[in-house]
Amino acid sequence: MRLDKYLKVSRLIKRRTVANEACDAGRVSINGKPAKASAEVKVGDIIEIGFGNRQVKVEITEIVETTKKEEAKDMFRYV
Repeated sequence: MRLDKYLKVSRLIKRRTVANEACDAGRVSINGKPAKASAEVKVGDIIEIGFGNRQVKVEITEIVETTKKEEAKDMFRYV
């Protein structure tokens, strides 16, 4: 699955366009390397997202195409 779509489906970022812009600005990395929006993610990858002065670090635990709001938090765990 593409990184920008995963960020939206997992609700780490609310909209796919915002996820795309964050990737283009270099605020998102996968396994320590800066990532483009089109980068493929897989289970076990560590994603770091910079929100202003705060860093969010999560590990992907599952990938699904669509999910309910309540189940979205099961797609990752905070590291």
